[in-house]
Amino acid sequence: MSPSLTELESRRAAIRREIDQLGDLRPGSITPTSGRCGKPNCRCHQPDQPPHGPNLRFTFKVGGKTHSESLANPMAVRKAQREIAEFQKFQTLIQEFVEVSAAICRSRPVEEESSSTQEKKLSTRSTRKSRAK
Repeated sequence: MSPSLTELESRRAAIRREIDQLGDLRPGSITPTSGRCGKPNCRCHQPDQPPHGPNLRFTFKVGGKTHSESLANPMAVRKAQREIAEFQKFQTLIQEFVEVSAAICRSRPVEEESSSTQEKKLSTRSTRKSRAK
């Protein structure tokens, strides 16, 4: 048995409240990077020595371009993880909101439109002159 219109509207209102209670959020991911530095005498340039890292970075897109920020300490990493997790909750809630709204649209009865909105506009001749070639 499918949910009633009242149940669907209640669920949509509940989703709105959940969205309203979300904390700071942003899309992106945390990625480790490692590499060799620019100092030729550094140990990372010696044979059989590992490169520097891994250094964690927060990677995200702005206007189709990829940007990244260094995450300098464990507190910055935890903050970025919380913001990413909140964004993922937001995406899930938005998807559910759209699905519930579509179900509401399908189950809401069709109402008769008033006669004034059903009347067609009378066609009028264009007052614009045609361009002669």
